[in-house]
Amino acid sequence: MNLSSLKPAKGSVKNRKRIGRGQGSGRGGTSTRGHKGAGSRSGHSTKIGFEGGQMPLQRRVPKFGFKNMNRVEYKGINLDVLQELVTKHNLTAIDFDTLKDHGLVAKKDLVKILGRGELTTKVEVKAHAFSASAQKAIEAAGGSIEKL
Repeated sequence: MNLSSLKPAKGSVKNRKRIGRGQGSGRGGTSTRGHKGAGSRSGHSTKIGFEGGQMPLQRRVPKFGFKNMNRVEYKGINLDVLQELVTKHNLTAIDFDTLKDHGLVAKKDLVKILGRGELTTKVEVKAHAFSASAQKAIEAAGGSIEKL
């Protein structure tokens, strides 16, 4: 057996239906498009989400609540993660580039430092936002914060 002798399983490959090839083919005439109307014309396409006049799904499903267009999404980094970074890599300052280099944030993320865990090392932290508990914990450990 070699690659040139490989064939698909019997019955798994069918010829496609060739439409518009004359009356003898069984698919001539209107070429499966029916008679008249927009659907029989060339270039016709239905709108995205159109369900033939039935109420479309995106209008049937109930909507509720309020979505703020101007919401600012932050990537939360907790104190225990910062402590782990400091001890593992012997850091004295943590800024956005440090977090990005260690794969904790993406290039366009905004960073907020959150207060879960403990910080035992004096460290200078630069981020876009800080929770009140995180700010207290950093300053209590002798460190400083700076908002970007």
